[in-house]
Amino acid sequence: MDRALLEQMFHRAVAQAQPALGVRLHLPERPAGRTVVIGAGKASAQMARAFEEAWDGPLTGLVVTRYGYAEACSRIEIVEAAHPVPDEAGFLAARRILETVSGLSPDDLVVTLISGGGSSLLPAPAPGLTLDDEQAINRALLASGAPISVMNLIRNQFSAIKGGRLAAHCAPARVATLVVSDVPGDDPAVVASGPTIPMAGTRELARKYANLYRLDLPPHAHALLAGDDNLAPLPGDPVFARNSVRTIASAALSLEAAAELARQHGIEAAILSDSIEGESRDVAQVLAAMAREVSQRNRPFKKPVVLLSGGETTVTLRGRGRGGRNAEFLLALAIAIDGVEGISALAADTDGIDGSEDNAGAFVDGGTATRLRKAGLDPLAALAANDAWGAFNAIGDLLVTGPTGTNVNDFRAIVIR
Repeated sequence: MDRALLEQMFHRAVAQAQPALGVRLHLPERPAGRTVVIGAGKASAQMARAFEEAWDGPLTGLVVTRYGYAEACSRIEIVEAAHPVPDEAGFLAARRILETVSGLSPDDLVVTLISGGGSSLLPAPAPGLTLDDEQAINRALLASGAPISVMNLIRNQFSAIKGGRLAAHCAPARVATLVVSDVPGDDPAVVASGPTIPMAGTRELARKYANLYRLDLPPHAHALLAGDDNLAPLPGDPVFARNSVRTIASAALSLEAAAELARQHGIEAAILSDSIEGESRDVAQVLAAMAREVSQRNRPFKKPVVLLSGGETTVTLRGRGRGGRNAEFLLALAIAIDGVEGISALAADTDGIDGSEDNAGAFVDGGTATRLRKAGLDPLAALAANDAWGAFNAIGDLLVTGPTGTNVNDFRAIVIR
């Protein structure tokens, strides 16, 4: 297995996505009045620290990140909260952020630091809903198998802060949003459900998706979705006229950095896409077929080559096992390349945590399924139970990095010799 090279490519991709690189290049124009920094996401504390170090004027602020992801800042307060299901700490932080940007003037500047994970870290239920409702909505979405763009459109309907509502609350101050993108296609309105950026999509479309994915919503949420209360501001609303948005890190840039590293090791790299979506096990079947084609027929790419891809796959929960979308992708891939020599792969979340466990991802090769069976595990049964973490933990093939300080979604690399 090309484990060392795979891990080096992952770390190179993560290094390219570190917020400090992008923050320095995208500092907003200094205001005549105050500078207030707010933010949410798994990379927001690192973004806050980078902004503090780069900004030579006075500032205050409050940023919320995931438990265990905090950074030491001197002028911006860092609060930790739960992800992927919101908790009371996030609820209180969202309330404090709304208070922080109240009563500002046209001369003031609000710098908003947004990264993936912000949807659950900033729970602010719409009027008539409770935190319990928002938690139930999140659980239903996470189990639905819906793509992130659909999940965030639906979340937007039930929030007092998402879908541009936070930016509207900042008015008449100018809002400059810096985004570390973790979504396929890098639409900044989708990252963290776009608290300062209006999102395309209507209430009617959200209703359609909720029915399509058979979401089991709480009664008050179901009633709100059926009506026209709490509609988000539209993209053309004048309240956004003075605002700016900059994407400072993305999967595309990270994949390019990993490809360059592979070439330095004498292996050609093919970036398939930075925005692959779909069920993890289904995506694995497609990429496994491509890897087998290269391995057996030297097409559409010649060996040796590494196939790189990013994006965000999803998992429809069927069993009671443990594991994130990258581990599930890899378990399905291991089954599909069982016995094929010369193929090895890594898939991992660039934030360092795949799902709710302590691993970023895992490694597989053509012998993984055999090793699982020797350990007394049936790979197909583990996949059926959504227990990819348990499978890879049993054979010592998990990748554990801890929080990386950034988040540009999934990283997948398949090396074919």
